[in-house]
Amino acid sequence: MMKRVIILSLSLLVISVVYAEEITNKSDRNNLNQKEMRIRIKDVEPKVYGIMSRFEKYLEESDLSTTHKELIKIRASQLNNCGYCLNNHSQEALKSGESEARIYMLPLWKTVPHFYSEEELVILQMTEEITLIYNGLSDETYNKAMALFSENYVAQIMTAIIVINVWNRIGVATHMEDDCTL
Repeated sequence: MMKRVIILSLSLLVISVVYAEEITNKSDRNNLNQKEMRIRIKDVEPKVYGIMSRFEKYLEESDLSTTHKELIKIRASQLNNCGYCLNNHSQEALKSGESEARIYMLPLWKTVPHFYSEEELVILQMTEEITLIYNGLSDETYNKAMALFSENYVAQIMTAIIVINVWNRIGVATHMEDDCTL
């Protein structure tokens, strides 16, 4: 009889701990999903968006291929956890003819290099090194880029990476991912 009471008590204790943990996890998830409203820089400081728009206009007129631009934007947005930009640029890439498979495999580009050209692999490496700036653009990657592209094209790649990183930081800092529509 005593064993049954102990087993029953332990069972109830385990159930209550598991239930309490579930409630806590749900509460934590709800808190993550309900982010505080933030300012919209485009409304408060429209000049910032004007400057960023000029950068975008420059990139539109650059020699960078649409594929290169979109790979840069998607990969940087993944690294920066910017859902807003990731959503928008993935959709833009699909509209411009990029395959779903290449977009899905982008986080794994180093392990599936056959999905990407030699040039794209260098651009993706540059994107990671410039986005995760703590070590900077390595001499090895820079030299590979210079061997494959003109100086102007390398400068345009770098500019595209820098610009999307600014957009990502605006998006993440202001919770723009709340505006995503899937």
